[in-house]
Amino acid sequence: MKAVLIILGVVLVAFIVSQVFAYSTQRNIETYPYVVDKEYDDFEIRSYEASLFTSVQLTGNAYKDVSGQGFSILAGYIFGGNEKNEKIAMTSPVAMSLEDSVTMMFMVPKKFDKESLPEPNQSQIEFREEPAKTVTAITFGGWANDKKIEKYKQKLIAAMDAEGIAHTNRFYFLGYNAPYEFFNRKNEIIVELENEVPEKSE
Repeated sequence: MKAVLIILGVVLVAFIVSQVFAYSTQRNIETYPYVVDKEYDDFEIRSYEASLFTSVQLTGNAYKDVSGQGFSILAGYIFGGNEKNEKIAMTSPVAMSLEDSVTMMFMVPKKFDKESLPEPNQSQIEFREEPAKTVTAITFGGWANDKKIEKYKQKLIAAMDAEGIAHTNRFYFLGYNAPYEFFNRKNEIIVELENEVPEKSE
């Protein structure tokens, strides 16, 4: 019995240490820069800066099938899987297009440009320049799955329709946490807008 309690105590301490480490790392990580233009009850409108991403296109569109594969490929590149064996800092969030053929993207730290980035060892990795854009965003917690992603995508669509906001079909899932983070998990669905946003009704 004593041995079991000791083992449980060690596991608990290790868990607490991992969560504190995850929290401190998350606070210092570079993020995709944006400003909030307008807030609604269920969503907000944001303007994102033009940014450079590493990306990989994947076959299939189910989050449970492609998220791990895409993350592994891109993480391999930034952890040294490139011509210089150079490690590149992780950024947040991880972006995943919600299309028939999914593209997963990691934002490149601002200190790099396309010319200074080392060439990836895996040929399917590409550098992708995302222009400045205006989007709507809806946030949800916990671990993401296909059911949740679709639920909040539809909730965002309904909320935009109610406000008369026209949008494109370019939806993205944004994930902010490592898989081992248990607390304060944050996920978002964003979609690019078509044109000027109408004034918020009172």
